[in-house]
Amino acid sequence: FANGLTRDVQGRLIACDRTPRVVRTEPDGSLTVVANNYQSKRLNRPNDVVVKSDGSIYFTDPGAPAPGMALDFAGVYRVSADLGTLTLLVRDFVLPNGLAFSPDESILYINDSRRGHIRAFDMQPNGTLALATDRVFCDLTGERPGVPDGMKVDVEGNVYCGGSGGLWVLDSSGNHLGTIVHGAPATTNLAFGGEDWKTLFFTTRNTLGRVRTNIPGVPVPAQA
Repeated sequence: FANGLTRDVQGRLIACDRTPRVVRTEPDGSLTVVANNYQSKRLNRPNDVVVKSDGSIYFTDPGAPAPGMALDFAGVYRVSADLGTLTLLVRDFVLPNGLAFSPDESILYINDSRRGHIRAFDMQPNGTLALATDRVFCDLTGERPGVPDGMKVDVEGNVYCGGSGGLWVLDSSGNHLGTIVHGAPATTNLAFGGEDWKTLFFTTRNTLGRVRTNIPGVPVPAQA
């Protein structure tokens, strides 16, 4: 089944598929495989995906060593816009999940559901991560249920991510501005939409909700 979804710069749907692979739906309905292996070893279970304005595709691939798994690590990857090159960006997450770019695409945020925090990396000109800039952006743990999962950013750089007690809103420095409390145990994913991009849709384990925001989200597909 499909998990994380986004659209590329041409509006085509990109999906993380538990088969496991990342696929793109073409205008005629056919599927193009974006990635299904790393160095000839089958991916674990691609989880979430984001597209940069240059057309390159970034996705998380969590999974602990288990029977049937070919890779013994959880990775975060980049696929070039022409789908010709798959690059492993980082492999020291326990459970990499949601990921999102800052509005100017200078920072990539990646959360770790198991550790309960968001990490931030500065981007390099070639599309890889400046690993020396790796830092914990925010810890989202607490007494109430909820772990980091899907994640989105608005046009002013605020970050929206599931956390303890609901859907956390963070400023661009990682300060906790507030929590959208929806009453469910976990926020599983989210997306901005509506004509003005000020409607934040979110899913929990068994419900779909929406909330209006004062600041529009970064449009999808990304604009170059």
